[in-house]
Amino acid sequence: GALQKKGHSARVLSPEEAERLAKDQVLVSEFKQLKLEKEAQKNWDLFYKRNSTNFFKDRHWTTREFQELKACREFADQKLTILEAGCGVGNCLFPLLEEDLNIFAYACDFSPRAVEYVKKNALYSTERCEVFQCDLTKDDLLDNIPADSVDVVTLIFVLSAIHPEKMHLVLRNIYKVLKPGKCVLFRDYGLYDHAMLRFKSVSKLGENFYVRQDGTRSYFFTEEFLSQLFKAEGYEQVVNEYVQRETVNRKEDLRVPRVFLQSKFRKP
Repeated sequence: GALQKKGHSARVLSPEEAERLAKDQVLVSEFKQLKLEKEAQKNWDLFYKRNSTNFFKDRHWTTREFQELKACREFADQKLTILEAGCGVGNCLFPLLEEDLNIFAYACDFSPRAVEYVKKNALYSTERCEVFQCDLTKDDLLDNIPADSVDVVTLIFVLSAIHPEKMHLVLRNIYKVLKPGKCVLFRDYGLYDHAMLRFKSVSKLGENFYVRQDGTRSYFFTEEFLSQLFKAEGYEQVVNEYVQRETVNRKEDLRVPRVFLQSKFRKP
């Protein structure tokens, strides 16, 4: 079971959690940080090599959580063009294409291996989908997508894997292909999510930024940080709020606090 609430208040830590985070101030060495940045693509490629298509569950909740995928149509069966920025192996992409036959999707990922998995999926069809490898911080999306042509961009659990100093480059890149008046739909890890509290003290790269054992990285967003990030690149904020879920495992009597940031930003 899970209890969910949305709002603008960050999760409040227990005294034990606050004490543990306060102690956790030692950062990974600059040498190792530079190495992680340099090897980011390799580490994600290895992640997909180890896990193939089995790690993430298919995300059938996307249209439920983001009404925009239906609401941005001017008439019922209007053809939509979407971009899934950071598509992984297609866990969000394929449920969406199955559910909505009037979507054409561009999809890209940092990992060449992930892109290959998408192309090998039985549901992949070049009539409905175009997937390509792309580093969103430096490869121009205009090489694959016409300017001002996309109705919706989904950015779901992607920005957190990118160095905070480079996140603005991703938003700037996406801005070029999004139609004026249309939105980026965002969902990612929020401050004090359970995953953040589980990192060992040797994993900290910076404020709210950590490295996993496999070398992949994760940033945990505050509402304020995300808002400033998008607004600095010219977007207007439509919705930006925390989603707090308490996942309850009754069998083991465990309560796991999950915190996400779910947001919508419009290109004027």
